[in-house]
Amino acid sequence: MTDDAFNVGQSEWYHPTDEIIQNAHIPDYEALYQEAMQDVEAFWGQRAEVLDWFQKWDKVLDTSEAPFYKWFVGAKTNIAHNAIDRHTKTWRRNKLALIWEGEPGDKRTFSYHALWREVNKFANVLKSMGVRKGDRVTIYMGRIPELLMAMVACAKIGAVHSVVYGGFSEQALADRIADAQSRVIVTCDGSWLRGNIVNLKQVVDEAVHRSPVVESVIVVKRTGQDIHMEPGRDYWFHDLMNLPIASPYCETEVMDAEDPLFILYTSGTTGKPKGVLHTHGGYQLYTSTTLEWVFDLKDDDRWWCAADPGWITGHSYIVYGPLILGATSFMYEGAPTHPYPDRWWKMVEEYALTVLYTAPTAIRGLMRFGDAWPSRRDLSSLRLLGSVGEPINPEAWRWYHKVIGKERCPIMDTWWQTETGGFIITPMPSVSLKPGSATRPFPGLEVDVVDEEGNSCAPGVDGYLVIKKPWPSMLRTVYGDPDRYVDQYWSKYAKQGWYFAGDSARKDEDGYIWVIGRVDDVIKVSGYRLGTAEVESGLVSHPAVAEAAVIGVPDEVKGSVIYAYCILVTGFEGNDALVDTLKAHVRHEVGPIAIPAKIEFVDKLPKTRSGKIMRRVLKARAMGLPEGDLSTLES
Repeated sequence: MTDDAFNVGQSEWYHPTDEIIQNAHIPDYEALYQEAMQDVEAFWGQRAEVLDWFQKWDKVLDTSEAPFYKWFVGAKTNIAHNAIDRHTKTWRRNKLALIWEGEPGDKRTFSYHALWREVNKFANVLKSMGVRKGDRVTIYMGRIPELLMAMVACAKIGAVHSVVYGGFSEQALADRIADAQSRVIVTCDGSWLRGNIVNLKQVVDEAVHRSPVVESVIVVKRTGQDIHMEPGRDYWFHDLMNLPIASPYCETEVMDAEDPLFILYTSGTTGKPKGVLHTHGGYQLYTSTTLEWVFDLKDDDRWWCAADPGWITGHSYIVYGPLILGATSFMYEGAPTHPYPDRWWKMVEEYALTVLYTAPTAIRGLMRFGDAWPSRRDLSSLRLLGSVGEPINPEAWRWYHKVIGKERCPIMDTWWQTETGGFIITPMPSVSLKPGSATRPFPGLEVDVVDEEGNSCAPGVDGYLVIKKPWPSMLRTVYGDPDRYVDQYWSKYAKQGWYFAGDSARKDEDGYIWVIGRVDDVIKVSGYRLGTAEVESGLVSHPAVAEAAVIGVPDEVKGSVIYAYCILVTGFEGNDALVDTLKAHVRHEVGPIAIPAKIEFVDKLPKTRSGKIMRRVLKARAMGLPEGDLSTLES
């Protein structure tokens, strides 16, 4: 976010109508926030009463081993019970849980009862494969209903799912399989994207070759193309689901509130991805509460979170949050512009979708096609809009509000992370909005912008974003690496006991928070976080590259794109052909989202005397800006 955007945006207000305020779940944010802060544990304990628990908690929050906090100590639960089981005992059993459309145009729907049966059947299939409580299952699929079913089925039997986004490469998938030690993989033959087949099974085959821990691969037939099926290892999903082992009833495993629910890998500043671990109890409470209050979901809403379940947004707000609330969700498999730029708006019209939650990247991408495409569709069913993944620039915010929301749909601009599990800084429909600001913390959270010493920054001054109190859906650790968990998130402000988000931000005079971006070596491309080390490792693994450094530079559509500097091995010539070769190599080694937009060949890289690459200098050079203090630069 530029200084100009901040200075202009902080005085630009969009106020909710009286009707929106009166109909909102939370008509008075300020009163609720103050009430929550008076006794945070009582606040969450009272809210937790709306969920079903096999056994109630002895204590809401245990801080004795901080920062390894525990929530709802002694409680017994299972998120699958609150997500599907309990709805089959109410009128919601016949309510639509999921409306799905594939990119080619095929359609499927599932009531809560139908979804419950499918989840039970697949849970029994997993049990027949030897999956038990605490085992890890890796899921690598496109956006199809079976992905959601596989996740909830794992939860139901107490297994820990590790969903890997379907755009990651063989090596990235293999690394995540190896770290989680998954013996079972769930995938599909392929998925549709922009009219083409993404060969997911082919990627899985190569990843499994690199990760011999895998014993079984379950394959959903989605595209129908010919694929290799390894005898004794690979099984068709539909064959297994038609066997007697796939009974439509499966007992839900009783879990401790602090038992692991899932691992989700997020890029860090070192080459090894971090396995962020979330648990059943606090996560189910926080995701459902934030979704209900921020997006004001009612029983007649049709909710569309246009993310991918492979990312935390999909985990929390495609799968678990909506299901716990008994909401009707929409899921779409493919690209927003296929075959025409009105694909999204056509589906909003056809299914009468009421709430849309997407990323600024998608909004900016659709803006490029002008107002005519959305204007030819009936978008009158929409009543709320949302933004996620990165700060939304005010220009995109205004277009989204005016052209898509017709100036009547408030925009819920949310800031949060894989690690937080749910929204941290966010408005509610009853809150006045400023384009580009995620507004204020969710009730029960204390968030601040501070300097190096931990002092609150004055309005308009850049600082570090911190969360001062624990919250129910916080990550519990980095899988297999508790020291990294402490070092990464709790060491910077260890004395105060604050969570360091790794983002820079500033507050304005009204207390609204404006998130600027990452302060570490992580690049956000289209809302997805990539570690510089992952991309650099991919480049250096090519025989032509001796050393590489990558940075993120601003981009109108993607928010940031990757700019790479490469030092070549003697004997190689830097030319357009090598640029194309390296881009293809990164695509194979890391994944398509990691492909550099520009590769520049250089003789040396700016480094400190200790050998650390000075990426801020590279970024200044790439953008034609002053390079600043170079006193630590090696001569």
